[in-house]
Amino acid sequence: MTERSVHLMGSIPAANAEAAMREVLTRLGPHLRCLPDGETGERRNWIMHIIESFRAHPDLQVRTEGDWSGYDRVLTFRVRKGHTLRGESLDFGHVVNVEENLPIFQRLRHELGRPDLIFQVGIPGDLDMALFTLGPLGAFRHRRAFTEATVREINEISSVTANQVLFQLEVPVELIFMTRMPAPVRPAMAAFLARGIARLADQSPDGARFGVHLCLGDLNHKAMARMRNTRPLVLLANAVAKCWPAGRSLDYVHVPFTAGEQPPPLDPTFYRPLGKLRLPGTTRLVAGLVHEGQSIDEQRHVLGLVEEQVGRRVDLAAACGFGRCTPEQARAAMDQVTALLGT
Repeated sequence: MTERSVHLMGSIPAANAEAAMREVLTRLGPHLRCLPDGETGERRNWIMHIIESFRAHPDLQVRTEGDWSGYDRVLTFRVRKGHTLRGESLDFGHVVNVEENLPIFQRLRHELGRPDLIFQVGIPGDLDMALFTLGPLGAFRHRRAFTEATVREINEISSVTANQVLFQLEVPVELIFMTRMPAPVRPAMAAFLARGIARLADQSPDGARFGVHLCLGDLNHKAMARMRNTRPLVLLANAVAKCWPAGRSLDYVHVPFTAGEQPPPLDPTFYRPLGKLRLPGTTRLVAGLVHEGQSIDEQRHVLGLVEEQVGRRVDLAAACGFGRCTPEQARAAMDQVTALLGT
């Protein structure tokens, strides 16, 4: 392993899981600590396929139709009148995905001679699943069902894998909320949102490993929000670290510096709040700065600005998965991150 590692958010444009993992291992293998299965096929668009599957759910009915062409054209549901939505009735499919693809990962890891490489499992946050499924009002009314389902799947995966995976909690809604809050209420909002994220880990088995993926959305490679500076993500990341439960490892926090098509800013003032970031020494900071819209020299400049403020080396990543990219674009991004490793 090199001192600076590369982190992949999840999705890779490839025909199947084995092709995705082989592609990544060929290009980035020595620089990876963990490896996702590529989230190929219908999973390339994060939770879209899960929400579409709810058309057949007996307790849900369509509230608004949507073709997913933009954030204002998404499919949403409501709970049917006289029905109760329970966590036991929700299946997000994560357990089946792990059961199918973990053996492929184990075989490839053996071929590579990397027994230290860990299998990464993306888990959307419960609030995120609830909000994108039911909209804001329905999300807070029925969040408990999504919490129960999410925790159940984490525990089932831990059981079938003997706790030998790393769960990536994917929570764009929380950071988007932070960007939209007035500055005076942001600290309180960060504490509230962080408790919800940490609760998922707290209800997982002892020894479970986690990473937290903060994001601004990437539907059709468009962000749902933008930051004027990094203060919202610093407040949220600090709050998560402060309330993280004992006995569960917080391996990393990923923070985005890009927003969809918008590359990371070159202005140093954008990054100054990072000087107040307070993560445990055992928790890696993964900088989501890799972006096709900047030259290598510009990317090196951004990396320098980030590390100047946080006072330590950071790992490298894009702001989100490569699932919305073409294979050529994904390879170019992987080549770009390789070029940054020696910085």
